[in-house]
Amino acid sequence: MNKIPGLLISAPSSGTGKTTVMLGLLRALADDGLCVQPFKSGPDYIDPAFHLVASGRASFNIDTWAMGDGLLNAIASQAQGADLCIAEGSMGLYDGVATRGQSGFGSSAETAARMGWPVVLVVDVSGQAQSAAAVALGFKMYNPDVPFAGVILNRVASPRHARLASLGMEQAGINVLGALPRRGDLALPERHLGLVQAVEHPDLEAAIVGYAEFLREHVDLAALRAAAGGGGLPSGGALPTPPAQRIALARDAAFSFTYPHLVKGWRDAGAEVVPFSPLADEAPDPSADLVWLPGGYPELHAGKLAAAQTFMAGLRHHAETRPVHGECGGYMALGDALIDKAGQRHAMAGLLGLVTSFEKRKFHLGYRQARLLSPLAGGHPAGARLRGHEYHYSTILEQPDAPLADVGDADGNPVPETGSIRGNVSGTFFHLITAEEA
Repeated sequence: MNKIPGLLISAPSSGTGKTTVMLGLLRALADDGLCVQPFKSGPDYIDPAFHLVASGRASFNIDTWAMGDGLLNAIASQAQGADLCIAEGSMGLYDGVATRGQSGFGSSAETAARMGWPVVLVVDVSGQAQSAAAVALGFKMYNPDVPFAGVILNRVASPRHARLASLGMEQAGINVLGALPRRGDLALPERHLGLVQAVEHPDLEAAIVGYAEFLREHVDLAALRAAAGGGGLPSGGALPTPPAQRIALARDAAFSFTYPHLVKGWRDAGAEVVPFSPLADEAPDPSADLVWLPGGYPELHAGKLAAAQTFMAGLRHHAETRPVHGECGGYMALGDALIDKAGQRHAMAGLLGLVTSFEKRKFHLGYRQARLLSPLAGGHPAGARLRGHEYHYSTILEQPDAPLADVGDADGNPVPETGSIRGNVSGTFFHLITAEEA
């Protein structure tokens, strides 16, 4: 078994600065000549694109709620050839759901324990000094099965503040791997679903270079590398198989939310993935077996999409004889209309009767488990059980078509966003992660 050590960057809660720490570490270590394999713990499709830019290597999600052991093994094996793995956690270290999924409850702590990657806890010490050690000690002791490397202190106000906070950590027996001074220019731009996409950042490369320089100046990179552990690459398992041989995949600022393990699995199995841009008014490849519209931000580009007649005509023509599937934003674009933030109604493809509104905003967030009522393009028969994640603000105003699936949250409670199907066209509000393993 190959040994590739790793670390997991986590925090007591969201908003502590772990993403900028992650990006800075990826670039700093890559600049030192290391081949660093990034991962994201949990169901996030925005952060991995930033990881790719920072490290030069595709990042993959590890999700202990949605994924069974076989898929987890296959994803971990994507680190083959790397010198070091670094994973970014989601939310707080121990945050998950109440009901066990295929392998666990979905927390970053489970990822760290399963992979043997020691946790580097990014602690925001604003407004406290020695007291921060009590927080860190609680996270270290909460589950002794989770390996713990130490802490990076963030938003330190002064050298004196750093000394006091470090003293508390020393008294608690916790390693301090770095102390980052407070800087207001380190925040990444955000919008309603979190970070602005990597492709939209006004100067992402310069930002990542700055993060790397900042981390190199204030973090003991040698100590951090020495703290890495675990990393025995598992064997067995496989990435998901492709839904068709030739797949036209929408990919631009309006449709970009694809899980990397899905597309990698499609390509590894020999499928041809042909990207196209609806925003550039490109039609899907006319020889494609399947058109797949991923999630994204169609609500921000509704007028441009409505005017993209070449795209719309190509989509409608394809749907006459071959399958079209949309997820979340892609599902919205397949509908009859999309109402934007200002209340303006924009005509969409009209392949489904769905009408959605971004004016009437409501936050929909969480894992989804689905039992298909009809076959789904890609070899998923009626009755198949799927795992996914839903994350959007749009509200359904009309959905007259047949439901695609019975859909529930992580605890099995029914949710109204069942997806829909009409002829060769289907869509869901959840983003597919995988089919359930037998």
